Amino acid sequence: MKQIRLFLIALALVFTTAQAQSEVANRMREHIAFLASDALEGRETGKTGEAKASDYIEAQFKSLGLSPKGAAGSYLQPFNFMNRLMPTDGTQLELNGKKLILGHDFQIFPQSGNGEINGAPIRVGYGIQAPPLGHDDYKDKGDVKGKIVIIDRGTPDVNDPHGKFADYGAIDLKVETAIKMGVAGIIFVNPSNQELEEPVINYSRKVSRVSIPVVYLSSSVTKGEDLKSLKGTVGLNEENLTGHNVVGLLDFGQANTIVIGAHYDHLGYGDEGSLYRGAPAIHNGADDNASGTAMIIELAHTIKGNAALHKFNYLFISFSGEEKGLLGSNYFCKNPTIDLSKVSCMLNFDMVGRLDPEKNTLGINSVGTSPFWKEAMAGIQIDDMKVKTAESGVGPSDHTSFYLKDLPVLHFFSGTHSDYHKPSDDENLINYAGADKIFRYVDALLVKLNDNGQKLAFTQTKNEEEGEAPRWKVSLGVVPDYLYDGEGMRIDGVTDGKPASKAKLLAGDVVIKMGDNDVKDMMSYMRALSKLEKGDTVTVVVLRKGKPKKKKVTF
Repeated sequence: MKQIRLFLIALALVFTTAQAQSEVANRMREHIAFLASDALEGRETGKTGEAKASDYIEAQFKSLGLSPKGAAGSYLQPFNFMNRLMPTDGTQLELNGKKLILGHDFQIFPQSGNGEINGAPIRVGYGIQAPPLGHDDYKDKGDVKGKIVIIDRGTPDVNDPHGKFADYGAIDLKVETAIKMGVAGIIFVNPSNQELEEPVINYSRKVSRVSIPVVYLSSSVTKGEDLKSLKGTVGLNEENLTGHNVVGLLDFGQANTIVIGAHYDHLGYGDEGSLYRGAPAIHNGADDNASGTAMIIELAHTIKGNAALHKFNYLFISFSGEEKGLLGSNYFCKNPTIDLSKVSCMLNFDMVGRLDPEKNTLGINSVGTSPFWKEAMAGIQIDDMKVKTAESGVGPSDHTSFYLKDLPVLHFFSGTHSDYHKPSDDENLINYAGADKIFRYVDALLVKLNDNGQKLAFTQTKNEEEGEAPRWKVSLGVVPDYLYDGEGMRIDGVTDGKPASKAKLLAGDVVIKMGDNDVKDMMSYMRALSKLEKGDTVTVVVLRKGKPKKKKVTF
């Protein structure tokens, strides 16, 4: 009888735990379904959908009894930002008396100043001054002060990455050189001896603008044309918007505070950052990052009701502007609403809704930021879920802003997938059972933090993304599997229309060689990319279901 009674008690405990887990998952489903609905139009920072999302999150914080910790007694912390540059209504340009069409015949570089272009331009070749090489394109051109100059894109050695002019071909450097020469305006063109693609102008790019017009004339109007006369006015205006962090505090009267955060913004209709190559469409961002937002709301719910977790205060922050460059978290860390010196650590949740059932691996980044993390994590096991860690405190998410304030951080991440930054990142694809595992893992970690009860020591980490990481001019057009720990670079997704797609590379392929370069990991993959130029064709070797396949890829 006693054994039966014990069995029934154990069964009841299992049932109660499973029921509690199911309630968490069900509430997460409600949060994600709302935040990732078409009605919010992709939650772009500064737009109507962001306001609807912040209203929802604020209502959740209020219902859980969090105190407002935004600005002036509000849950909201506003921040202003430059969203994009837009050509002024008065922008117009004529070549040899013929009116040109903006966006087709000519483009304005984002570093351009506003002003007039008027006169007979002077050609100055590639616009390069390289004293160590004994090269000066302005030599013998006469006095160019106050003149309009025409500069060829690229370099004399056809952009050879190992050529002697490799360090002199950047647009910004050519602009800087021309301004030192006192020119009144710069016209970039493609050189007649090279087949260069038209430049892609990014008007959301954060650049320092100069005082003179900087324009590109397309090959369709310059080919075979004698550029005798240019006349017109060029101007760019800034579109400034306001984003909002949502900030709430669970105050248990403790000396130190744990910050728990997740960004809630996404890509709107996909103008910037999208990997989708179709007509503008709503990017709902269910995994990125309605999932993280739902996670922190449910953590607030659990922490409030569990006295064992009350040895710290908890500041919950839903950041906006993450997709535009960590704007919200950067602003908060520079304008904190609590004393950051009393913050023990920051936990960041970005894409925690798509735990792959086969890999069953949770990524936890930034474990090198405190000696406590590895010790605490060694004793946590949730079902059969595996954990893959990375050391660096710097990464492409909001924990970076806190790490740069010398605070211990962790970034929880369930992995990339083929719907990343595409309209197909929808609620129906969320793995709620997997999200529940991650939730229970974090709950167990919070127990460890409270058992310790002390403000965590901070450790600076080696930053893999600075110094060692090479820069590259081309893209393969894939989403890497950042949780892959085998040899090579495993592809998690392929972007339509990009080199990988055209070469018929597939999700699941493992890149082991690019041209003459072996690919052992992400770093060697990036090094291989850095040696390539647009137009290069190389043989890429991949493992597909364990068997090597060779593919010709043109960048």
